Amino acid sequence: MALALGFENKRTVGFAILAVAVLIGLIVYMFFSGPSAPPPPAAAQPMAAVPTGSTPNPAPGAQKLSNAGIDPSLHFDKLAQSEDVHYEGTGRNIFSPESVPPPMPKPIVSARPNANQIVQTGPPPPPKPPNIDLKYFGYAQDGDKSLRAFFIHGDDVFIARTGEIVDHRYKVGAIRPLNVEVTDLSYNNTQTLSMSSF
Repeated sequence: MALALGFENKRTVGFAILAVAVLIGLIVYMFFSGPSAPPPPAAAQPMAAVPTGSTPNPAPGAQKLSNAGIDPSLHFDKLAQSEDVHYEGTGRNIFSPESVPPPMPKPIVSARPNANQIVQTGPPPPPKPPNIDLKYFGYAQDGDKSLRAFFIHGDDVFIARTGEIVDHRYKVGAIRPLNVEVTDLSYNNTQTLSMSSF
């Protein structure tokens, strides 16, 4: 059994080919024609002459005014009246350096009822550095009489001499049998850790 591809009807195939050709031609024309030029301005059409004696119909609600009551001549007496006006304020002259500003009215009730209780203490103190969470649990003495300290931090155990850094953060200072000095390099804080049992 053969499949029908749709080419049996030659008239339908012809219309399809024609439609595809017209579509391709239209796309090519639009692509290569460039931007379309704006349409030329419409030629000014002369207004139709209104015959004398007839008036155009005004818009509804429009009021028709006449120029009969307008007087184009200058009236010097009215101009003189406006020039003789002297502007004087009733208060102080804000442009004069000698003028004193009016006194400020006293408030009936204070805007801050607890103003006397506010004490300025300055900026807050810096936060206290955290405690060093290493535990000093022992030491060992080498043949040259130098001491090594044993520390525990969580599940980690560290062995360090004086001047070495433990856990990338703590610098070991003086080591003594009962305590050791440790500096937290993040806060520049030195604390003395006593020997503890865990």
